Formats: sequence, structure tokens, C-alpha cells
Amino acid sequence: MELNNIDFQILRLLSENSRIQWKDLGEQIHMTGQAVGNRIKKLEDSGVIQAYSLIVDEMKLGFSYTAFVIIYMKTTNHEQFTDFLGERQEVIEAHRVSGEGCYHLKIKVASQDQLNLLLNAILNYGNYTLYLSIKEIKQRRSLIDTAGKYHA
Repeated sequence: MELNNIDFQILRLLSENSRIQWKDLGEQIHMTGQAVGNRIKKLEDSGVIQAYSLIVDEMKLGFSYTAFVIIYMKTTNHEQFTDFLGERQEVIEAHRVSGEGCYHLKIKVASQDQLNLLLNAILNYGNYTLYLSIKEIKQRRSLIDTAGKYHA
């Protein structure tokens, strides 16, 4: 799907507030709510918009530990490990990478005990290097800037 300036404006506004009414969104970009709804439907159908989500403060929910883990696999068969990752709620991001290690994981847990239990389970698949986050400096919420342009 070829995106134009209006599509980028819609994406920016939705990324700021995905609960915005189509009518209100349309007023900001000088379109009717129905026309905005049609554009959003096309963006969803083409896969540009994959999902709507909620951002919460994990610290307020008790998830006070953020860890980054580099996984070094024991075997070239990674299917069991990727299945394992899919089942673990504390793994909030998992990336297969080139360079150091095979996978990089971002983990959120409430306690060191929870982290240790997960790390012990990971040892069934390979070794790891652990990095604990001291402070989150930036969380990127959108690739669309205020001018409605995509930034790579």
C-alpha cells in the first residue's frame, strides 16, 4: 500500500491516542469521520496497522526489574526455544539477531526470584549474558513525527 501525507497524519494521531473518535481525528486533518474510518480500515486491511495497544507503567504494577538477556544457543534447532519464549509472559520482546549471541530478550519481572527461575529455564536451551536496566531513558512510541512523516 502506498502511503500519503494524510495516512501519516492519521497514523501519528492514532499513535498519540488510539481511542480518538474518527470524527475528532477528521476535524484535525480536515476530513469527515467516515472518510477517516475508511482510511483506517484500509490501513488495517493492508497490515500497516497491526493492532491497538495500551501502554502501562510496569513499575506501578510491581514489575520493578527490567533485564536484557543475550542467548547463546546450544543447538541449531531453535524451534523448542522459540515455543518456550512464546509461553513466557515475562519475555516482552524477543529478537533473533546477527552479531553477538543468537537472541536478544527484553524481560520484565517483579522480583529477582522470578528472574532467576526464568534464567534457570533458559539454561535448558543455551547459555546467556544478563544485563539489568538501571533506568529507562527513552521509550519510543511512534515512528511518525509531528509533521506526519515517517522516520527510519
